[in-house]
Amino acid sequence: MMLLGQHLPPILQRLRQEAAYGLTAIQFLTRLRVPQMRSFQPDWINHSVAYFPVVGMLVGAIAAGVMLVASTIWPSPIAAILAVGMGMLITGALHEDGLADTADGLAGGHTREQRLAIMKDSRIGTFGAAVLIITLALKAACLAVFVPGDAALALLAAHTGARVVPVVIAHLTAYAGDSAGAKVAPLLPTRRRVTLAIVLGLLPFALLPLIPAATALLMGALAATFVARTAVRAIGGYTGDILGAAEQVFEVTVLLILAGYAS
Repeated sequence: MMLLGQHLPPILQRLRQEAAYGLTAIQFLTRLRVPQMRSFQPDWINHSVAYFPVVGMLVGAIAAGVMLVASTIWPSPIAAILAVGMGMLITGALHEDGLADTADGLAGGHTREQRLAIMKDSRIGTFGAAVLIITLALKAACLAVFVPGDAALALLAAHTGARVVPVVIAHLTAYAGDSAGAKVAPLLPTRRRVTLAIVLGLLPFALLPLIPAATALLMGALAATFVARTAVRAIGGYTGDILGAAEQVFEVTVLLILAGYAS
């Protein structure tokens, strides 16, 4: 396979490599099975960030499908809870875990060292549990406001756009954790990869009415920026938990704004 790949035309080699980056993004952000990549290189993760929104689109599409199917059987609140749960199942609650750890660390610690230590603790505390419950409840409540078709579009947009947030934050802020002890090396996305991620992240919003879509994007960006700036002041930059928290804050903010227009 390696020899055959080396004899492909340059454009096909490039497409093949981009496909590998896309599979890397799926493997990095979800529990979904992907074909084994024997030639995997660690720097593929930095290239794969361009496709984080595509992964969000995939997660959002599956959650939207659950919402549509479940709505034919149960009332909207139940369908909404199942859709939110499906999103967590696919990702292994990766971002929700970051949200809870961030809430515990930033609210429970008094120094940078204390905050980072709390965030690395696998146990969930009072702040983390409270924030997580409120966030999940808000997501389900927002989805229950929409008719099923509009809920599906809102899920698609929120999940896709939210995956841009970690890419932008990692590009603009410094890594605040212990690089040597991190499970995954800090993200170092290039400007070109960030730009591609932003373009891909905006695509589902084109399916929504202009004013609600623009307002949701603006408010989501402001909310995620607040998380990032708070992290910079509190610990000097971002960690994986901060990226997860910002993703969740963007996601729930988008759903809140769109639900406000729908109600």
